[in-house]
Amino acid sequence: MFVLFEEAGKYLGGRVLSEAEASAQVELESGKRVKVKGANIVLRFDKPAPAELIAEARALAATMDLDLAWEFASDEEFGFAELAADYFSDKPTLAQQAAALFALFDAPHYFRRSGKGRFRKAPAEIVQQALAAIEKKKAVQAQIAEWSAELVAGRCPDAIREQLYRILFKPDKNAPEYKAVVEAARAAHRPPLELLTNAGAIDSAYQFHWKRFLFENFPKGTGFPASLTAPAVADDLPLAEGVEAFSIDDSQTSEIDDALSVQGLGSGTVTVGVHIAAPGLALAPGDALDQVARTRMSTVYMPGHKITMLPDAVVQTYTLLEGAPRPAVSLYARFDEATLALQGIETKIERVPVVANLRHDQLDAVIDEAWLEAPAPTGGPDAAQRLHAPLAFLFRLARALKAQREVVRGKPESFNRPDYNFRLVGHDDRPEPDGSETVQITTRRRGAPLDLIVSEAMILANSSWGGWLGELGVPALYRSQASLAPGIKVRMGTKALPHAGLGVKSYAWSTSPLRRYTDLVNQWQIIAAARHGKTAALAAPFKPKDAGLFSILSGFDAAYTTYNAYQSGMERFWTLKYLQQQGIRELEATLVRDAGAGEALARADTLPLVLPVIGAQGLP
Repeated sequence: MFVLFEEAGKYLGGRVLSEAEASAQVELESGKRVKVKGANIVLRFDKPAPAELIAEARALAATMDLDLAWEFASDEEFGFAELAADYFSDKPTLAQQAAALFALFDAPHYFRRSGKGRFRKAPAEIVQQALAAIEKKKAVQAQIAEWSAELVAGRCPDAIREQLYRILFKPDKNAPEYKAVVEAARAAHRPPLELLTNAGAIDSAYQFHWKRFLFENFPKGTGFPASLTAPAVADDLPLAEGVEAFSIDDSQTSEIDDALSVQGLGSGTVTVGVHIAAPGLALAPGDALDQVARTRMSTVYMPGHKITMLPDAVVQTYTLLEGAPRPAVSLYARFDEATLALQGIETKIERVPVVANLRHDQLDAVIDEAWLEAPAPTGGPDAAQRLHAPLAFLFRLARALKAQREVVRGKPESFNRPDYNFRLVGHDDRPEPDGSETVQITTRRRGAPLDLIVSEAMILANSSWGGWLGELGVPALYRSQASLAPGIKVRMGTKALPHAGLGVKSYAWSTSPLRRYTDLVNQWQIIAAARHGKTAALAAPFKPKDAGLFSILSGFDAAYTTYNAYQSGMERFWTLKYLQQQGIRELEATLVRDAGAGEALARADTLPLVLPVIGAQGLP
């Protein structure tokens, strides 16, 4: 005897070897023997063979009109044999019964299961909804097949082009666009990225990297809401008397965060002012602009382009442009003019007259050590000549401050490699590069006089403010490094800890509030300290052990790492583009790491490029 039975959602047939009251031992066509519950057996028969019956019934079930079957079916619960009698004949054959069973079982949108071999027909409205869904699925499958064929033929459908980076980097595996790419890749025997490139979906390597970065970090785009406006500084700030501040930045810099001033030359005591743009006087934690800045965390830099942390109109409201007094948070440090000994530090909130915005890329060739050490200026723009004496003092002070830090640091800072500047030619009429530009790479001596002046002034301000906030018990966002031992990295935290790499007791980023969110947060804390002194911890926006401060720290660390990695990647891209455009096939390089087994890394001597070296014979 043979039986047809249900097992794990399938119908199988086999020969009965033995049978007990509630189960049977059945041998399948494959020879496998299984124990089948009696309740799972739906048909018993002597002939034909199970495989023959199943094949015939499947073929017959495929011809059944399900709409008609649904009409014939009882409104009450029924068995498959009853439907076979209504649909085929009063005395249906074994194959017809099995066909009815398979048709009912395979059409859950028409018939709902009520038990083994028992069914109940679905309500008419459910059937219509299910049929509509099936038709929709068929249409989607047809669309997938059409898109897949186009990709294989080397054409990219618009729908896939629009979803390209989602498909590649964060796919919805149920989406038809993703399924079309998978199906086409399988049919063409090519990786998806190669398939899409050949189909013209990826315009250029640059666009691939750029769009991927935007997709992962700026999924809503880089624009700002039109409703964002820069609030005015409400405080009636005093004017900084006798101050003539000037900034030193690159020509492409629009976010002028910092400026310097020098007073008292020739008096024996010289006061150096470090003046920082003060958006913290107008922006408040939790307001609309703060939410935008906190989402972005930092300005993103890359060759030929940048994504600012704040809207340009807002930046221009607070940036330290020359020509008029600007709101600023100022650090005044008094030095003995002869010995350069620090005599005292004071913080003020004020309006600072800015007399010049110097651009170091225009002045580096003129303002060198000899120019600064000369008793009078020897050429250069008028603005620089007028500032010769302040610049000369600041250079002298910068070298002294650097030497003091190096004593604490335990060894001198190394400036062996130059800084590289990238300039893209050919996208002036476009808001952003597209990868077709000509790239120019120039070098600047690291630690050049103007750079040294600015960097030492900023280190002085960041370390002084960091220590002051720590003394007042006002939490801030610090960068610290326990030692210069191998593997000890710079970390961010909320406590004023030493920074061994810089050789200072504490270091709180505070001098770029238009470009870094950490600096804006620290500026709020500094403003509270300047206004409230010893009670600042009670009045500051962020209190000790504030969970919000830890959240900002974590978010900034992650974003800043991502942005720096992208900047480095784009600099490498444009460096390789430079080699291609210049037709350079050979480079002089220095081995920097020998990994053994013929593997090493080499750094190009004249370009910002590190490459693996195959077959290296070891470092000399």
